[in-house]
Amino acid sequence: MKSRPRAGQLAWVAAALVLAASPFAPGAQAQSQLLESVKQNPDRAKALCAQLRNLNAQGLSATSQQAVAQIARQENLSPMDAEVLTTYVIGLYCPDVR
Repeated sequence: MKSRPRAGQLAWVAAALVLAASPFAPGAQAQSQLLESVKQNPDRAKALCAQLRNLNAQGLSATSQQAVAQIARQENLSPMDAEVLTTYVIGLYCPDVR
C-alpha cells in the first residue's frame, strides 16, 4: 500500500511551488526550470530519493543544512534552490523521507 503524503509535506510542496512560480521571487525562472527538469525526468527524482533515504539511514534529516549543502554541491545549485528541489522531490516522489 502506498503511503499518502502528510498535510505538513503537502504544505511544504505548495510553498515551494508558490515560491518557484512567483515572478517576484529571485531566481523564480531558474527554480521553475529546475522543478520542471525533475518532473520530466522521474529517474532523476528516484535517484535523489535514494540518496535522501541514505541520508536518513545515516541519521540526517533530508532538509538538514548538511543534506541541502550536499545536494547543492552535487547538483551545482544554490542552497536555496537545493532546498526547493529537495522539498519538491520529497513531496511528490518519496514522502517517506524525513
